[in-house]
Amino acid sequence: MSERMLDGVRIIEIEGIGPGPFAGMMLADLGAEVVVVQRPGGPGLPGMPERNLLDRGKRTIALDLKDAGDLETVRALIARTDGLIEGMRPGVMERLGLGPERCHELNPRLVYGRMTGWGQAGPRAPQAGHDLNYVALSGALWYASAPGALPISPPTLLGDVGGGAMYLVAGMLAGLLRAGRTGRGTVVDAAIVDGSAHMMALLMSMAPTGQLAEARGASMLDGPPWSRSYACADGGFVTVQCLEAKFYAAFLALMGLEDDPDFARQHDPALWPRCTERLAEIFAAHPRDHWAGLFAGSDACVAPVLSPFQAAEDPHMAARGVWAQAAGALQPAPAPRFDGAATPLPDTLPGRDEHREAILAALRKD
Repeated sequence: MSERMLDGVRIIEIEGIGPGPFAGMMLADLGAEVVVVQRPGGPGLPGMPERNLLDRGKRTIALDLKDAGDLETVRALIARTDGLIEGMRPGVMERLGLGPERCHELNPRLVYGRMTGWGQAGPRAPQAGHDLNYVALSGALWYASAPGALPISPPTLLGDVGGGAMYLVAGMLAGLLRAGRTGRGTVVDAAIVDGSAHMMALLMSMAPTGQLAEARGASMLDGPPWSRSYACADGGFVTVQCLEAKFYAAFLALMGLEDDPDFARQHDPALWPRCTERLAEIFAAHPRDHWAGLFAGSDACVAPVLSPFQAAEDPHMAARGVWAQAAGALQPAPAPRFDGAATPLPDTLPGRDEHREAILAALRKD
């Protein structure tokens, strides 16, 4: 694709960690021109590499937001941009003179994206926190493990990315659409507690039908033997989630359980513990790849649990190019796709302050 969806859209990203940079990366993947304003004189923020995967497709410039001259450069950039992303604690950008009110004086069309864990207001707004804290308080972590086990979710995915970055991107896109239609900017208050709670809507929609219970392990998606993971003989794992009757029948047939009276009563909770124990014994008798091969090509809704590095070698994932080696690292390809075409990954990741001269030259030209 020679033209991408957000070609011509300019975004300023104030350097941060976690969901803000992820949102900036996604906007860059979609074709936006994203300029990251970085802290000067260092390798970046703690734990971040010199060349960060989340900076792919972006341009970089190091500016001291407490320096009067650098602050004027940032303001000049903001006056010429469509959107801004920041992930500071509430009030920090205002103290720097870069809050929404001041920025909208410079650029009334600006879509001002604010990424936080607790939100811009509320008792916890000024407090520190991280992914696991936010999804714990929002309710999103509640069903994230088996009964009696410690609640755990895949690091960053449920909070930082799902409840945070994705909602910031959705808010930015909505704001950009309105700005294009009306000329008025907006402030996007994207809080991980809001987004991760909102993601529960699909699950909560099952409550009126009795398919969702408050007790962990008692609902249709987290209690039955046909909706869980199982350990295999080699230490690998497989997932089973054959909800619909026809898929459940295909699963039983391949497992040789189609005539078993216990398994015939798919929706009887009284039998779920016994059937789960039996399936655990069966799956534990063979390695993961045995089961992957057995269910390959079927509609039984069984899939192996793969690491990202193993997923890159899976025939389906490889055929779609979901994972690729680029810029010296394994990277996920941009998503979603448009007209069936995959967006190519950049060959290199930008270094810190790499595009200073080009960015400043463009400002002087404007």
